[in-house]
Amino acid sequence: MDRRELLKQNDSAVYTALINEEKRITEWLELIPSENYTYPEAMELLWSVFTDKYAEGYPGKRYYGWNENVDVIESLAIERAKELFRAEHVNVQPLSWSPMNQAVYFAVLNPWDTVLAMDLSHGWHLTHGHPVSHMSKIFNFIRYKSNPDNEWKIDFEELMKLAIEHKPKMILCGYSSYPRDYDYADFKKVADAVGAITMADVAHIWWLIAGWVMRNPLDYGFDIMTTTTHKSLRWPRWWMILCKKEFAAAIDKSVFPWLQWWPHENNIWALAVTLWKALKPEFKEYANQVMKNSKTLAQEFLDNWIKLVTGWTDNHMMVINTVESFWIDWKVAQETLEKTWISLNKQVIPDDTNPPMRPSWIRLWTPAVTSTWMKEEEMKKIANWIIKALKNPTDEILLSSIKSEIKALRVNFVVPALRK
Repeated sequence: MDRRELLKQNDSAVYTALINEEKRITEWLELIPSENYTYPEAMELLWSVFTDKYAEGYPGKRYYGWNENVDVIESLAIERAKELFRAEHVNVQPLSWSPMNQAVYFAVLNPWDTVLAMDLSHGWHLTHGHPVSHMSKIFNFIRYKSNPDNEWKIDFEELMKLAIEHKPKMILCGYSSYPRDYDYADFKKVADAVGAITMADVAHIWWLIAGWVMRNPLDYGFDIMTTTTHKSLRWPRWWMILCKKEFAAAIDKSVFPWLQWWPHENNIWALAVTLWKALKPEFKEYANQVMKNSKTLAQEFLDNWIKLVTGWTDNHMMVINTVESFWIDWKVAQETLEKTWISLNKQVIPDDTNPPMRPSWIRLWTPAVTSTWMKEEEMKKIANWIIKALKNPTDEILLSSIKSEIKALRVNFVVPALRK
């Protein structure tokens, strides 16, 4: 009896929810940033026997016995990540985004040290010392912003002034909703001027770095880079810290034993497989197609007078001003598109006057639809469906018609995670 049949017989409620979710992801257009479709090979390893193995410690230095196979694959994941990102050292054990960045903070900072980090509404992430996080109680986070007079790009003159004034121990860059690329050389110039450590959190764009379509902070002399490994790398839901050798010992000790204990080896094995796939030419083709799809989608919006934050996109995501473009808020926009089987999420904008749970804009991206082999022609259709729906949020007949068109389109595009 296979696993699925066993689940069906023993827990029908969970089995039904599983089937319903599989049905949903094959029918809906997935545009929520952070969500993508898992490689079948990675999916196989995530439920493998390595779910059962305790491997406290690092390769060659484990507390538990019989970790020979674990050591081989964890070492392989490390070497593949080093090759992919031209990194001197890699730790593949962080269990989640927050502890990953916390491990870096505790490794290189002392309590009350100052960190320059991006303002939340301008695109940064909660793990960068937001007041609701514990890190804000331990370290002094000073905020810098993007510049509205320059397409919301970073104002490095202002950043230099802040650095000289506050003398930070670290300058942190990275984002979760900033549709532009960074010039890491400018960040490094500011950091060098005040003797600060440079850290880049590239969780949303690191696969584009791997695909050679966006800049790599490590190529610009950055000291530390952190990232998730799901989203567009297409799983596992895991995290990595990459750094110069001089920070290796402190970061490894900060991850284990200071912050966490047992690594989840099934995830690390799945990571090794996805890194192997990312080293192949096909992954670069995928990254390039995602960028083509993103720019096609953005251009369709702009051609129809839809307002995007920063006015364009340099990466895989874009943020739409629903108030100025459609005279509706994010909630109406999200609920309207859900009726057509299009999923995306709300998003704060630079200096948004609304609170984070009731922001003015919506955010979307193209990696997931690209994973199902959609290209530029499909992006044009998606843009026009979104525009039609949001211009007519109460027209139930129109929304039903769009849903039917989407359902017909999805028949031709296979979800890789469910490929048999």
